[in-house]
Amino acid sequence: MIDWNHIETVFLDLDGTLLDLHFDSHFWLEHLPRRYAEQRGMETAVAKREIVPRLKAMEGRLEWYCLDHWSREFEMDIVELKKEVAHLIAVHPHVEEFLLALRRLEKRVVLTTNAHGDSLSLKLDRTGLERYFDGVVCAHDLGIPKEEPRFWGVLQRQEPFESDSTVLIDDNPAVLRSAQAFGIRFLIDVLTPDSRAPAKDPGEFPAIGDFREIMPSG
Repeated sequence: MIDWNHIETVFLDLDGTLLDLHFDSHFWLEHLPRRYAEQRGMETAVAKREIVPRLKAMEGRLEWYCLDHWSREFEMDIVELKKEVAHLIAVHPHVEEFLLALRRLEKRVVLTTNAHGDSLSLKLDRTGLERYFDGVVCAHDLGIPKEEPRFWGVLQRQEPFESDSTVLIDDNPAVLRSAQAFGIRFLIDVLTPDSRAPAKDPGEFPAIGDFREIMPSG
C-alpha cells in the first residue's frame, strides 16, 4: 500500500485515526445531552433531539470542531465537561508501534488536526503522543478546516512538503478528497475510527483496519 522508501513526510490525523473516536462520539451524543438535560430540567432524549441537529448543521466547518463555539451555543463549559469523561480517551492499537517505526526511518511526522486547541491539549496530555511528532498543526490556528483544499497550501507554507512524497492518513473521506484535490499523492483512510461502531465500508481510498497493515519494516 505504501512504499516507505518513497515517503518523506507523514501527515496524521488525530481523532478517529490515532485515537479512538469513541471518546468524541460518547461525549457529543451521550454525555453532553445528559448534562445539558440536567442543567435545564428536561429528559435526555429531548436534549439529544435539540443538540444533534445543531451539531450536524455545522459539520465540515471550523465551528463544528470549536469548543468555544459550542460553549457559547449551549451555554456550558465544554472543556470542563470533556474532562469529566477524559478517561475514555484511548490510543488505537499499534499506533505507538507505528510511530516508533516512522521515527526509526527518520520520516517527518506531523499531526494535522481539526481539533480545537483545548481538546488537543487534553488528548495529548492524556496519551503522551506528542513526543512522536516533528510538528503539530491545528486547523484553528490556520483558520481553515482540513476539508477545504486551500488548507494544504497554507499548511505547505508553514510545514514545507513535496506532494509526491507525502502520505496523509485520515478517517474523514472529505479531508482525503481535499488533500487529493491539492495534489497529495498517498492517501489512506481508516475503516474503524470508533472501536464501538461497525467498520466503515471501503470507499474510494485505500484503507486500513489498523496500523499493522502499513507498518514500516527496518
